[in-house]
Amino acid sequence: MPERLSAKFCQTRLLIISNKRNVITHVAIIAFALLFLLIGNRIASQGMVIDYQDSSVLFAEARVIRIIDVHEEEISEWSTHTIVTFSARITSGEHKDKIIAATQTRGGIYTSEPIEIQEGDRVLLAYGSMFTDEPARWYYEDHVRFNSIIALGVIFVILLLLFGKIKGLNAVFSLGFTCLAIFAVFIPSILSGRNIYASAVLVCVFAIVVTLFMLNGINKKSFAAIAGCFGGVIAAGIITLAMNSAMQLTGVTDSESIHLLNLPTASPVDLRAIIFAGIIIGAVGAIMDVAVSISSALWELKEQAPSLTFSELFKSGINIGKDIMGSMTNTLVLAYIGSSLTIILLLVVYSDSLTELFNRELVIVEFLQALVGSLGILLTTPLTALICAVLYSRKQGHITSLRDIPGIEL
Repeated sequence: MPERLSAKFCQTRLLIISNKRNVITHVAIIAFALLFLLIGNRIASQGMVIDYQDSSVLFAEARVIRIIDVHEEEISEWSTHTIVTFSARITSGEHKDKIIAATQTRGGIYTSEPIEIQEGDRVLLAYGSMFTDEPARWYYEDHVRFNSIIALGVIFVILLLLFGKIKGLNAVFSLGFTCLAIFAVFIPSILSGRNIYASAVLVCVFAIVVTLFMLNGINKKSFAAIAGCFGGVIAAGIITLAMNSAMQLTGVTDSESIHLLNLPTASPVDLRAIIFAGIIIGAVGAIMDVAVSISSALWELKEQAPSLTFSELFKSGINIGKDIMGSMTNTLVLAYIGSSLTIILLLVVYSDSLTELFNRELVIVEFLQALVGSLGILLTTPLTALICAVLYSRKQGHITSLRDIPGIEL
């Protein structure tokens, strides 16, 4: 009886200590992340003088009340466009609740015909002159879609919290910090003329460290996964730099690239560096997934079979990595193909030969992204398995978890 009480007392005490440590760890990580974002944003934003927006155009959200008129206008001998006149109530900005008349132009010279508006639609309106020789007026710019994305995001977060509980909450925090690092630190650093290579690597390191420490705590499992991720990202970066030079890439892959060159930044945007950043930031998620999967699997394996040796752990890590590697590579390649499907279709239609198609820089960059990401995954697997085998096979001279106490079953 006294032994059971002693075991229960030890278990309760260790649980309290463990919970306190977890709370302190999470608070420290969150404080570090916020400090990084605040200082990083302040440093990255210095010298950022971007003012290329047309201040004469006013944008506002509105809800369509009624369709007033629909008629066609001839703009040339072979082309006409449809003018839809409607009334709408402004729902945002300084003109909120004001009822105005606006127009939507469909067809004709427009390359993508907008969806015909209906009563009740939420739309984005602009107030200004569409052409230099006409007076300012309200006109249709696009449908309001961001609210739907917010609703879907809320559903995603709720499901993540329901299924993942505390792990899901940590995942939400880490995802938020990663997105903030890109938009609050990385993007301003580009627009202020700072080194894109260094900024991209810094953001990747921040995302890896914060994500893995938030999800798994500060322990051997996290350190092993972080080390494996660093190795994979460094390898991906070196390969990208080498291929950039070998293939003599310019970075001008589409019209958006040319717009970047024309931005009034302190120094011209390095388009080759943009390619580098896009590749490693795009690959870091898959690399992190592989490293975490291997380190977590080997950690549980070692917990269940403490007698496993270094060679047995390493061999198990390689075997686990083989199963993950194929699916993650397919995921990465299919993600890049899916995101560029429209451009790929156009290039296939308008290219005279496969030789011309496969030598276009836009296509080459897509191939490069998929291959470098896959190589990063490939190199992360043995490195993570090796680091895990080294860390997990060391003898433990003290209690590190509740499982180490005799008589306690979890």
